[in-house]
Amino acid sequence: MTAPALALAPSAVRRRRPVGVMIAGAFLALVVLAAVFAPLLAPYAPDTIDLSASLVGTGGDHLLGTDSSGQDLLSRALHGARTSLIAPVLLLAVAAVLGVTLGVLAAWRGGWVDALVSRLTDVMYAFPGLLFTVLIIAVFGAGMTTSVLALGLAFTPTIAKYTRSLALSEARKPYVDAYRVLGMGGARICAAHVVPNLARAVLGYLVVLFGEALMSLATLSYLGFGAQPPSSDWGLMVQEGQAAVVQGALLPAMVPGTAIALVVVSFNVVGVWAADRLGRQ
Repeated sequence: MTAPALALAPSAVRRRRPVGVMIAGAFLALVVLAAVFAPLLAPYAPDTIDLSASLVGTGGDHLLGTDSSGQDLLSRALHGARTSLIAPVLLLAVAAVLGVTLGVLAAWRGGWVDALVSRLTDVMYAFPGLLFTVLIIAVFGAGMTTSVLALGLAFTPTIAKYTRSLALSEARKPYVDAYRVLGMGGARICAAHVVPNLARAVLGYLVVLFGEALMSLATLSYLGFGAQPPSSDWGLMVQEGQAAVVQGALLPAMVPGTAIALVVVSFNVVGVWAADRLGRQ
């Protein structure tokens, strides 16, 4: 093999992506585009009720059928993709802000601060996340906003522990001592240098958590704690379509349930690959 070929071989290997990751990524891109252009793609408004078309199967007028209220399932699924995709992003944003702050603070200060943060996250770990979320919802009321904030708090310990493990090794690097010698304060070093250096690894970890966040929010909506009618959230659609299964109509529950499953699996596939790539320093 010639020298140029040897030089190009490693970059070619780095660019190679598994077929499964490419398929999952393409599917997620289609889902995102469908959510963005839902008003243009949906054949009906998501809240249009037509009792004369109740539980209609697939056909020319309704490609994926209708629910018990005669609402077009394709239209509801397209519009529901917006809530089902945006809410997990907001949830993880809340958890990331709190978790990264606590993790970096614990690693930087050490001592009793590290012990306090560790004990706090251990206590939250010992408490089931879903039960913790339901208790918060019981106090502040059901709704998507409450669910996002409650689950954001529930995801915080996971991100805090992960960030702490990264920040411990980052804080020992020579450049930190160099900035200290120059008189730079700890808060400024963390905000300007430590946190940005951890961003790639943390972002990869958040991608992995996205599927779990989506599933958790869908579970809350299914239980009646998350999105409320007339929302087209996928979890709520599964709950509303459950009664139709008894009547032999599977589509009202199967369409949103399949959408949730495919998106979660796709994000897990892409997330593991992205975490591996982004985690490389």
